[in-house]
Amino acid sequence: MWKKAIEDTLRVTRANIERFGSKFPHVSENSNGQYVLIENEGWTEGFWPGILWLSYEYSGDRAYREAAVQTVNSLGKRLENNLSLDHHDIGFLYSLSAKAQWILEKDEAARQITIDAAKVLMKRWRENMNILQAWGPKDDPVNGGRIIIDCMMNLPLLHWAYLQTGDKSFREAAEQHTEMSRRFLVRGDDSSYHTFWFNPETGDSNRGGTHQGFKDGSTWTRGQAWGIYGFALAYRYLRKPEYLETAKRLANYFADRIPEDGVVYWDFDAPQVPETMRDSSASAIAASGMLEICGFLSDNDPAYKKMMQAVNRSMEGLVSHYSTNGEKEAEGFLNRGSYSVRTNTSPDDYTIWGDYFYLEALMRLEKGVPGYWYER
Repeated sequence: MWKKAIEDTLRVTRANIERFGSKFPHVSENSNGQYVLIENEGWTEGFWPGILWLSYEYSGDRAYREAAVQTVNSLGKRLENNLSLDHHDIGFLYSLSAKAQWILEKDEAARQITIDAAKVLMKRWRENMNILQAWGPKDDPVNGGRIIIDCMMNLPLLHWAYLQTGDKSFREAAEQHTEMSRRFLVRGDDSSYHTFWFNPETGDSNRGGTHQGFKDGSTWTRGQAWGIYGFALAYRYLRKPEYLETAKRLANYFADRIPEDGVVYWDFDAPQVPETMRDSSASAIAASGMLEICGFLSDNDPAYKKMMQAVNRSMEGLVSHYSTNGEKEAEGFLNRGSYSVRTNTSPDDYTIWGDYFYLEALMRLEKGVPGYWYER
């Protein structure tokens, strides 16, 4: 099943190289089967090169590599021009593009782009709160003290930069942000807040809430998935047992709420009725994160068995019921991804991050290839 699914994504990706040209896929709209193509100025541009590098790793077909290198060059120019980089998603942009090229080819220019990107991410560090500010300029009245759980997936860029340069400030920022996220985003029942605010002047904790979830106290499924994977990666880099334990707690909460067909609704607290939107991207992210966790567990551990059951249920559901297998003109891998149900922004569409994590999970299952979050 996994091999056939990967080969179908390769077919779609090969056709997309010509379709997309120098632009980047983001999401589709109105379930029309076509990606909205954007210039290189958003937060999602790293996922397309991530797909291209994985496709090249699997197939050896240099057409994927050539397209991937073009995206790395584009992202390098973006960095030189400091274009739309005043946010925390620098890890998403550069881990799966330039860092991927470094991991696969040890290209020195790609390595330098990635180190420079980590330096840009460090501009988000707010020492008085021990956080990397997610959005907006420093001292912004709305976002000046805000963190979001998505940022856990941007921290591997800083850990990698520390290992490459020896500059401890990268690691210290990543570790302190991880600790603040564990304390304030992860709730006592193992669910998570999407976002948390601190007082920018005093550094005091303020309140948790949501930006994309059903309500402030609900559990947005994609946020829970970011947490699963993010804390597992924090454990990989820092080897602090509490981070692996946190990842497992978040994963157990997720696994216990997977619907019968294997793919979660967009928020665990949204009414689970037929018309409620799903989020196939959340299931793909969580599957990859659980596979990361399983790499630290023995196969006779009950936690390992539960996690792998959840992975298999999720991936079988995605492949069998949510993938575009057999849809000859499809530009995405997964149907029924949701960007933002709350704002009715592509609530039932392709998402390029969902496609990336779907292929990454398939590559983990079929080839043991873990993506580009860390050196192999």
